Amino acid sequence: MKKFALIRSCGLALLLSISTIAFSQSDVSGLIKSGPADATKLTQAYLKPLFKGFGVGLNSGWNNSAHSKNLLRFDLRLGLTGTVVSPIDETFDLTKIGLSSNVRPTNPAQTLTPSFAGEKSQGASLSIYDSANQPIETFAMPKGTGFGLIPTPQLQGSIGLPKGIELQVRATPKVNLGKDIGTIGMMGAGVKVELLPLFSGMADKIFPIDIAVAAGYTEFKFEAPLDVKVPVGAIPESPAQVKDFSNQRIEAKFSGINAEAIISKRFLVFTPFLSLGYHQAKTEGGIKGNFPIITGVTPLGQKTYTNYSNPVNIKQTDINGFRTNIGFQLNLAFFRIYGSYSMAEYNSFNGGIGFGLGK
Repeated sequence: MKKFALIRSCGLALLLSISTIAFSQSDVSGLIKSGPADATKLTQAYLKPLFKGFGVGLNSGWNNSAHSKNLLRFDLRLGLTGTVVSPIDETFDLTKIGLSSNVRPTNPAQTLTPSFAGEKSQGASLSIYDSANQPIETFAMPKGTGFGLIPTPQLQGSIGLPKGIELQVRATPKVNLGKDIGTIGMMGAGVKVELLPLFSGMADKIFPIDIAVAAGYTEFKFEAPLDVKVPVGAIPESPAQVKDFSNQRIEAKFSGINAEAIISKRFLVFTPFLSLGYHQAKTEGGIKGNFPIITGVTPLGQKTYTNYSNPVNIKQTDINGFRTNIGFQLNLAFFRIYGSYSMAEYNSFNGGIGFGLGK
C-alpha cells in the first residue's frame, strides 16, 4: 500500500508541474498571430523562466550522500524540487528581443510585459502590420501567472553494484492526462561511484568521510492539443490554402545533464553532504500543426489568412553552468528523508522521502 501511495503522490506532483505548463497553452497559442519568426521569439521570451526552472528541477535530487549503496541494496524515492525564478526574468522588454518591424508595441510607452513567472497583470499590446504598413491585427501578450516557483518531481530507484558503484533510474510511463492537459512521460539514468573503496579496503578507516563522483541524465516529454480556429470573417489568401487545422498541438522535450563531486559524513542516522558540479538543460519543441494566421486585408477591408505549418520551433540551451548543493539524508530503518538547497543562476530546494533496504 505504501508503494502505491508513493506512485500516486508522484502522479500528483507530475500533474502539478504539467498544469503549470498547460496554464499558458491558450495564451501562448495566441502569439502565433505575429507570424512564425516573431511568435518563436515571443514564446521564448515569455516562457524563459519556465524552461530554466524546469531544467534546474530535472537535474536536482539525484544524490544526498557520497556513500554508494552496498551490493544489491536498494531504495525507491520520491522528491520534489522548487526552483526560484530570478526576479530579472519576471518581465521582458518587447523592443529588445529582435521582433520584426511588422510587429510593434501598440503603445510605444508600454514595452515591458510579464513573463510566465511575472505578475498577473495584463501583458502589453502588440500591433501587426502588413507589407504595405496597414494594421491588420492587435493582440495582448499573456498575463503572468504570479508563480515564481517552478515545481519538478523526481521518482527514482537506486541499487548498489560491485566496486562502490550505484545505478540510478528515473522513469514515469507515458500517461495521457486528458485532452485539456495532454500526455507526459519521463525517463532518466544515473551512476554514482564511491572513490575511496577503489583504492584500498582500509580507506574508510584512514579517511573518515565518503567521497564520490556522479552523473545523471533526465528527459521529460510533454504533448498537448491546441484548437486555434480561423478568425471570424477571414478568408483564405489563396484557394491553395490548407483547410484542415485539426493537427494543432504543443510539443516539448526537456532534457538535463548533471555531473557532481560529493563529500559526506555519516553520524549515526544523519548524513550531511556537500557537492560541487556542472549542469546543463535544453528545451526542444514548439507549436506544431497547421495554423491560420492573418496576413493581409483585401481592398474591401476583409482580412485574409495564410496557413503556417509548425509556426513556433524552439531548440535551445536554457541552463549551462556550475552549481553548489548542500543538504542531508536521514536514515530511519527502511525509511529515508532527504533535503537539499542548490545555489546557481536559479536557486532551488529539494525535498523527498524514500524507502529502502540497507545502507
